[in-house]
Amino acid sequence: MILVLLGTQDKEFPRLLKAIDHEIEKGTINDKVVVQAGQTKYSSDNMQIFDFLSEPEFEKLMDEADLIITHGGAGSILTAIKKGKKVIAAARLAKYHEHHNDHQKQIISEFASQGYILELKDFNNLGKIIEKSKKFKPKKFESNTKNMINLIENYIESTNHTSWYHQYSSIINYSLFSSMCVLLLFMMFFGVLNNNYYTSMFYSIGISIIVMFLVNRSKMSIVPLVIMSVITMILLSGIISIHISFTLTFILSIIVPVIGNCLIYRLFFLKRQ
Repeated sequence: MILVLLGTQDKEFPRLLKAIDHEIEKGTINDKVVVQAGQTKYSSDNMQIFDFLSEPEFEKLMDEADLIITHGGAGSILTAIKKGKKVIAAARLAKYHEHHNDHQKQIISEFASQGYILELKDFNNLGKIIEKSKKFKPKKFESNTKNMINLIENYIESTNHTSWYHQYSSIINYSLFSSMCVLLLFMMFFGVLNNNYYTSMFYSIGISIIVMFLVNRSKMSIVPLVIMSVITMILLSGIISIHISFTLTFILSIIVPVIGNCLIYRLFFLKRQ
């Protein structure tokens, strides 16, 4: 099985999927192909395509894969080579609007020069690289080498050039969740939907979670959602119980849970992509 990884970049990378599709049509690739496409929208009967994979699904597919074809994200490459997988990596390029810069070329070149992976520069040569991979024996990964440390540092520095929305999209999504939860609760608690306090709380959180899952699909983890629901409930209960003016209660009930949840998510759940 071949596992294709396009990461979670905020730009599409259909160029690689088209090249893989072409090799399948030619008969160069006969194995099952599973794709984690991220933001890339691509349809093919030759591949099994997922936008995102849960961590257990990802680990299972990674363990089963005979070959990994990936974009040049350091995280994707490192995950594969730590498991001793054969890897073919292709860089996203700024000229095709696949990334904000060409730093993936440097990442792939460094890994390839040390014998960890195979580099795909010309997509027309994908078939040849796949054939080469059958005899390729990747170097065993050692995370404490000086070059690898420099490579990761360069990667981290390069992420500073990604769009602000991509870096903070998760925080924005959870901020929307918190705001929606608070607004729904206020509608119910202050008589708009005529329910008691605890019923209103239950409906508010439940509806918020459902709506955010529909909007954001599998990108959101249930663990932060549950934790933030509890945090929102505690903070709102405390604010409402101190019997201040309606206007001040409303303002505090919007600001405090949103800021609190954003800080919790930023500190404990946000992972570098």
